[in-house]
Amino acid sequence: MPLNAVQEKLIANSPDFSGVKAVFVNTTLKPTSRAKSHTEDLMKDSIAIMEGCGVEVEYLRAADFNIAFGMSPDMREEGAERDDWPEIFWPKIRAADILVLGTPIWLGEESSICRLIIERLYSQSGQTNEAGQYIYYGKTGGAIVTGNEDGIKHIGMTVTYALQHIGFMIPPQADCGWIGEAGPGPSYGDEGEDGKHAGYDSTFTAKNLTFMTFNLMHTAKMLKDAGGVPVYGNSGHEWEN
Repeated sequence: MPLNAVQEKLIANSPDFSGVKAVFVNTTLKPTSRAKSHTEDLMKDSIAIMEGCGVEVEYLRAADFNIAFGMSPDMREEGAERDDWPEIFWPKIRAADILVLGTPIWLGEESSICRLIIERLYSQSGQTNEAGQYIYYGKTGGAIVTGNEDGIKHIGMTVTYALQHIGFMIPPQADCGWIGEAGPGPSYGDEGEDGKHAGYDSTFTAKNLTFMTFNLMHTAKMLKDAGGVPVYGNSGHEWEN
């Protein structure tokens, strides 16, 4: 949806978040060549807020790529003919301070591509930084969910739990979303006969998206300014001998 007056005012008076990097990964099942993504429509608002506040943002639509299934950092070493994860996705995620996963709801769960991305993130989680902490320490993450059935909170729980388990720091209210009425009906952003777009008038969704976006930026900036998570009691170096 277009940003509202409150969001525009917050951007205009925002602290400077330049130097912070974010990656948004849309896990819709539809490649760009096939159809528009309703999840992308909502993700664009969070992206616009971050860019307006000085964050460097990259956006990836996972269905446009060939990401192999598996639990190795490079599945070509396991026999996959092609794997776009190690050369396209991983360098961007590794360099980012913020990761946001966007997903539609299917049968009350995140998309299969979202689960694939989580599994590939997990496959890298044994790596460490120079201090011996797991590789995702110092990063923060969140989730954006859209659909026509119940599942926003369940998926938010699943995604943010997975991210914190592998080392991401999860800020307050790190998920947001929109759902339509139960059963078949317009998806987020669909234009109705009256010319209105489904979900664009939801103050609840706009507010939660804004809270999530700023909390992600605040957390990323605090971690970056502090040099990451303090190194004491959480380094693998202490357990090597």
